[in-house]
Amino acid sequence: MKKFLVATILCSTLFITPATTAVQAGTVNNDTQKGYISVSYTTEKKVSPDTVEISIAVRTESKNSIKDAATKNKEISNKIYEYLKTMINPANDDYVRTSNYSANSSYNYINGKRVFDKYEVANNVIVHTKNIDKISQMIEKSISLGATNIDSLNFSLAEKDVYCADLLANATKNAKQRAEVVATAANTSITGIKNISTSCTVNNIPPARYLYSNAKMLATDAVAEGSGVGNIESGLVTIYSNVSADFYVK
Repeated sequence: MKKFLVATILCSTLFITPATTAVQAGTVNNDTQKGYISVSYTTEKKVSPDTVEISIAVRTESKNSIKDAATKNKEISNKIYEYLKTMINPANDDYVRTSNYSANSSYNYINGKRVFDKYEVANNVIVHTKNIDKISQMIEKSISLGATNIDSLNFSLAEKDVYCADLLANATKNAKQRAEVVATAANTSITGIKNISTSCTVNNIPPARYLYSNAKMLATDAVAEGSGVGNIESGLVTIYSNVSADFYVK
């Protein structure tokens, strides 16, 4: 855990005349409050992510027609979609959806001439789930069902607010304690809060990319060897919380 402290005492003079009262920066119109202490306190915590999103690509082709390629794509995608639905829990906000659907004709250039090659259809099945322990199983089964690429894995933290609440409470207590230490050393005392601001951010793990150029061969080899696609570790995400506060002193 890292902690950073910046503490200053801002003092000024209160000028009083029979007709007017002038207040300098850093003061309030009160004889018992002539300045304030500014404190910034930062904490961090590393935790395991609780959510993963996997992008599973299905690419099909046909020499005959784009309809043929689309039909093949739909058959494979539906199998993967139905399988993944059995692996998630909608009550945890898990879901499966499709993304990046495309259908086009592919051409080659032979002796400077554009020559038709094939029809291609591509589709991504996205699974968003908290069942992180089932990642390897979902990938291996999807490949065996006909997935051609596992484009990416994106780990994140859905329960950010729970961790932030604890970290900010801790940072606030420590910020006040540090301000009291400085106030005591300066022969003054804290009388209240002038201003306080907070922030909490999560440094998510960058998406991991798995570009299997021949996923079917990978799946066949893995089954033959009995090894599967191997364990996938999620790593840790870092949560940063900061409290900046100005405490009145007298």
